[in-house]
Amino acid sequence: MKYNHIPRERLGFFPTPLVELSKLSKKLNGPRIFMKRDDNTGLAMGGNKTRKLEFILGDALAHGANTIVTAGAAQSNHCRQTAAAAASLGLECHLVLGGKEPAHVNGNLLLDKIFGCHIHWAGQNRKGEDIPTIVEQLKRDGKTPYVVPYGGSNALGAVAFVEAFAELQAQCKDLRLSFTHIVFASSSGGTHAGLMLGNKLFKSPCQIVGINIDKDEAGEASFHQTIVSLASSAARLIGEDCTFSDSDLTLNLDYVGEGYGVMGALENEAISMTAQTQGILLDPVYTGKAMGGLIDMIRAGQFKPSDRVLFWHTGGAPALFAYSSALDLAQNSSTLG
Repeated sequence: MKYNHIPRERLGFFPTPLVELSKLSKKLNGPRIFMKRDDNTGLAMGGNKTRKLEFILGDALAHGANTIVTAGAAQSNHCRQTAAAAASLGLECHLVLGGKEPAHVNGNLLLDKIFGCHIHWAGQNRKGEDIPTIVEQLKRDGKTPYVVPYGGSNALGAVAFVEAFAELQAQCKDLRLSFTHIVFASSSGGTHAGLMLGNKLFKSPCQIVGINIDKDEAGEASFHQTIVSLASSAARLIGEDCTFSDSDLTLNLDYVGEGYGVMGALENEAISMTAQTQGILLDPVYTGKAMGGLIDMIRAGQFKPSDRVLFWHTGGAPALFAYSSALDLAQNSSTLG
């Protein structure tokens, strides 16, 4: 695997911690559960996108860009980390966010504004549909824009998670540990593709299990094809002769629920249980849904007691503040007198 030819800007703190969730395992009477703490990458309250942005913004600077453009939902973790990374590198940042500007600003959106980025509200178009129009205007204004793809998911972003898998393997070697499964939230595809490629390159027997979190993508053949294509493109980028097909992909569609960003009982239980057993915060959109899926799979007997399951925490806790009304907190409240 060759990374040295790829431009890169160091943005995060690595390796991120690898910890065992022994109390959660005990509560579920399930297999040993571990967590890769990419919520601790260091950039703007952390998250997995920091890994991708090191390579993507390295490429942006190599191409002479002075302005970054990307898209996401109003509470996008990707956009928050992109805004922070752009600020740290002296780049102007434009975020194209789905929805309309809320009356009260909190969570990731508050941080976006603190980082000084330009926000364009795009209604139903949260995946960058309006970016070409904005890019053309920026060019007319004399800027040199660079588009960071939705979720940071392109071949460069996937390569970042090949390296992340190598980081994990080094930690496992030090701890004399191996995993039977890696479970994580799968949305834009780059993290999934990179872990799948890393798993293959290291000849690991581990099963890579993505929990799909976006109703718009669940069941669409194109999303499966996107992940497979990203993995193959990333392999070529680092000089590896690997190809993938749908049969290489494990994507669980059972926990999409009401769709992207919609909290329900699954997410509420996962957030509360992880916080109250391990003192670790999950987010309402990605890790809450993925951990909820993992908890349900354990209860359904889909893992053996001897299994060792790694949950890859991709970050996102700042969004909790924007979802306070959807969090089930009543059981912790009482009135004195």
